[in-house]
Amino acid sequence: MGNAQQGMQPVLGAEQVRLMQGLAQEVTILRPEVLEGGSTVGELAWQFGKDRAVMGDRWRHRLWSRADGSDRLDAWAWVYLPYTVRRSDGSTATSTNAELIWQVHPDHPELLDEILDWYAAEAAGLDRVITPQDADTDMLARLAVYGYTPDAEAAGDTGAWHQFNRRPLVNLSKPDLPTGFRFRTAAEVGLATTTMAHIDAWHPSTFNETSMAGVQSMWPYRDDLHVLIEAPDGTTVATAIIWFDPVSRTAEFEPVGTHRSYRRQGLATALLWHGMQRARDAGAETMLVACIGAVSRPAARELYYGVGFKPFAHDVPHILRSQ
Repeated sequence: MGNAQQGMQPVLGAEQVRLMQGLAQEVTILRPEVLEGGSTVGELAWQFGKDRAVMGDRWRHRLWSRADGSDRLDAWAWVYLPYTVRRSDGSTATSTNAELIWQVHPDHPELLDEILDWYAAEAAGLDRVITPQDADTDMLARLAVYGYTPDAEAAGDTGAWHQFNRRPLVNLSKPDLPTGFRFRTAAEVGLATTTMAHIDAWHPSTFNETSMAGVQSMWPYRDDLHVLIEAPDGTTVATAIIWFDPVSRTAEFEPVGTHRSYRRQGLATALLWHGMQRARDAGAETMLVACIGAVSRPAARELYYGVGFKPFAHDVPHILRSQ
């Protein structure tokens, strides 16, 4: 059984994230269908890198080290406490509940009880959100015992639940860009341009150059695998970061976005084909991407289906009300 690390920093650090990614690498190889939504190699790097500066003081974490004395983990847990952040249009985004992200090695499901007990202590008095995958029968069985119930609203046809998709990196089509558009990389365009590409795709956004610099500092970020599309007038109109893990030979798109004024022109499709070719050339054999799965929000899902992705797991949101 793993040993919980003591005397942990109250603010999660990049060194802990790298350990967490190590467990993600193992689970990706052993049982990718139980990778929790925020627990992949790429998602950990993305979320930590972009949000550390503004939300790091609202995070709590715990690591369970492997008993053999190695630097590997048997489990980890990361809690988001309530927060308010300001967006680029002057508005704010607020969360009033706690949310747990976690991962357990498939050989140690007994650690799920320790994780849930720790979560209860860290989020005492708050509504507690937890979102296992449909294949994670170990966690799903425990949630009922601990008093969690399925969140019908979050999991419904208009909810924000996600599905996980994958495809082998074979039979890739040639990208088809409109005349005058061209592919670029973050190595070519620099920090300011990559930042603005993200803000334009997700307006209003909490993102800024500090966020992008944080993302680019994370393993396994590569600026040659951060791909973009430039319009004839020089505007960067689409962006995608590819996170390549050489151990599992898996790559993940996170995030993918198109400038709000340039949608429905086939740019995202072209960028996905281009990005998958670059991932394959880097050594990846499988591509992953998550998207919203709700029936009423089909755009991203249909985009990924259109380039050969197929779903293999999906969120099952649960909640435990404080009252």
